[in-house]
Amino acid sequence: MDNRYGAFITPELNVMPMRRGYLDGLVFAVKDVFAITDHRSSAGNPDWLRSHEASSYHADVVTKLLLAGASLRGVTHTDELMYSLGGENYHYGTPTNPRAPGRIPGGSSSGSAVAVASGGVDFALGTDTGGSIRVPSSYCGVFGFRPTYGAIGMDGVIPLSPSFDTVGWMADKAELLYKVGKVLLESGNSENENSVVVSRSQSFRKSMERIVIPTDAWALAGKGSSESLYNALAILQQDVTSTTEIVELAPEGLKKWMDAFRELQGDEIWTTHGEWIQREHPQFGSDIAERFTWASQQQGKDHTSARALRAEVTSQLRRMLGQSSCIVIPTVPEAAPLCGGDDRQLEMNRSGAMKLCCIAGLAGLPQVTVPITGEHGLPLGLSIIGGHGQDLRLLSWIKEIWK
Repeated sequence: MDNRYGAFITPELNVMPMRRGYLDGLVFAVKDVFAITDHRSSAGNPDWLRSHEASSYHADVVTKLLLAGASLRGVTHTDELMYSLGGENYHYGTPTNPRAPGRIPGGSSSGSAVAVASGGVDFALGTDTGGSIRVPSSYCGVFGFRPTYGAIGMDGVIPLSPSFDTVGWMADKAELLYKVGKVLLESGNSENENSVVVSRSQSFRKSMERIVIPTDAWALAGKGSSESLYNALAILQQDVTSTTEIVELAPEGLKKWMDAFRELQGDEIWTTHGEWIQREHPQFGSDIAERFTWASQQQGKDHTSARALRAEVTSQLRRMLGQSSCIVIPTVPEAAPLCGGDDRQLEMNRSGAMKLCCIAGLAGLPQVTVPITGEHGLPLGLSIIGGHGQDLRLLSWIKEIWK
């Protein structure tokens, strides 16, 4: 596998299809958090690699793709334990953003985004807890999708924050994003207690009846991004069968939504990985180490208010969207920051991205990001959030518009 852009941690891995199927002839890669038989996952950290054994099985989603006729070639880089949106790994370096050289690829599914953007594979799997599919897809100029929470099982995938974790994927074409969705979403997830039934009939209903435009989310778009984002929004509006509604999504402020998301996520992250960290004393990059220290401080706190806000947001957005509406927002405020940039600026970018990404994250909703060209030719992403369980309808609609 060609690794000139540094997308792959294991470029030599090659797994042939299990049989012929819907994805015949297509090649995919996976983020280094998915179980692959005889492969030892690093989760982006050498101490994780050292302290874990090779897998004896494939993750469920990998098996489904192999059964559908796709070939697996290469395992891609991730930020350390998936706890970053930047794509810069202290240990393994930063994959090169093929469509914005000199700028970060975004994370934590950095290698998967770069593998798709460089043409190394047709599509790639990643995970998305707080934006790890959506942010790198936007920065690298590819299509990306995070499904309804619980729609796709996480068996064989290293967790970060279990009540927010999803398996997502990226592709360079909307049609392929949809095809992968047909395989992964229609095959079901009956073994997961959080499973969501995604109806096959959704794929035949191609348009949305209403677009919701939240002014508070759009206010986060940078000056250099706004014009391109609004031009892309106009394309969507032409295909809506009914109305456009302008709303304020979070009267209490999207920062409050983000803070609740971070608080609940941090508590879960330490519950998930704290014991391993205390036992193995892994070496982390400074930014990742700071986040885990902060996560450890969320243990034992009263999270009642954050949980109540999450429940309120979930109810509000599911009621607003139903089965036939969508929310349209910028995926991130602006184009990817420069590599090696100022820490303060990177944190500001991260905060802006999280205010946007927490909308679907808190409510467990499906979200697709579509690539558009912004100022100076840099990649940007426009995001469409669908109703709960309306994954295939959303993917089908985007497939018809972005042919």
